[in-house]
Amino acid sequence: MQDHHFKFSPSVIALPFLSVLALWIVFWAEIRFQLNLETYGIYPRTVEGLRGILFSPFIHGSLEHLYNNSIPLLILIAALRFFYREQTYAVLGFGLLITGAITWIIGRESYHIGASGLVYLLVSFIFFKGMRTKYYRLVALSLVVIMVYGSLIWYIFPHVEEGISWEGHLAGLITGFAFAITFKTPEYKKLIRYDWERPDYNPQEDKFMQRFDEHGNFVNLPPPEPEIVIIEEMNPTNMNLSNTEYYVVYDVSENKYIIKKKVE
Repeated sequence: MQDHHFKFSPSVIALPFLSVLALWIVFWAEIRFQLNLETYGIYPRTVEGLRGILFSPFIHGSLEHLYNNSIPLLILIAALRFFYREQTYAVLGFGLLITGAITWIIGRESYHIGASGLVYLLVSFIFFKGMRTKYYRLVALSLVVIMVYGSLIWYIFPHVEEGISWEGHLAGLITGFAFAITFKTPEYKKLIRYDWERPDYNPQEDKFMQRFDEHGNFVNLPPPEPEIVIIEEMNPTNMNLSNTEYYVVYDVSENKYIIKKKVE
């Protein structure tokens, strides 16, 4: 699979925009109609808390909480859609379910809300999948993601900051890593444009590399020795061959001395 398979489409913009817009609409409705949606979050190890697996990513406790999740989601979902088009909906759909389920199993007895688990899922998947492909564009994407969001790793540990669901963060990280291993992507290969990019390249047979000595200095190759070819043929005109049985002709284009035998 080559670069031309990474195609921009309206969904690269529309999908992250609509996803984040849905979060803001839910938050607006909660404020506007004075709803208490926190109880629809994940409450670990209770039957009622299972509904939070579906609803908790859309619920946020404050405007700051929502804003902090919105910017990463816009960027990461767009990157996911552009570089991993075929895996996008599976990562988002199954990712939300599995991340929520792990949070339900390991979480504290409290309501866990917010889309931060999805942020960790996307960071983890994009980073580990890019490194596994070893394709230069996806590796570069992985490095950019880890440079921008690498500090998030601290928030998978307890007691780093009060009031956050470190269990949800850890669940997203684990799920993204598992998806990076199990989800299949095409074999990304860089186009071979030069002989030295081939795996069987031998520099000793390269005409250009032969122009350098063992110290790396550029040298001129010695002129090749002319080939001597003996050919029996008719006596050419305008040549004095009275004193010899053979005559010699030098072919400049072929770098050959041609020795021809006189025919009596």
